[in-house]
Amino acid sequence: MSDPLDKATSKAPPTLGEGCVRRYDPDALGDEDGTDFPDAAELWRQLQEQQERTPEQE
Repeated sequence: MSDPLDKATSKAPPTLGEGCVRRYDPDALGDEDGTDFPDAAELWRQLQEQQERTPEQE
């Protein structure tokens, strides 16, 4: 096993495009790829509230 990536327990999903327009293939993504985050809006709200309470440090 000369390739260190052979030891990895996960693999990146297939991609489409090249360079700056390279992206994950949406048809190849599924639930096991972590593409669903139903609590994202709640997390964003909590982070915004926390930022409003904490004054910016310069």
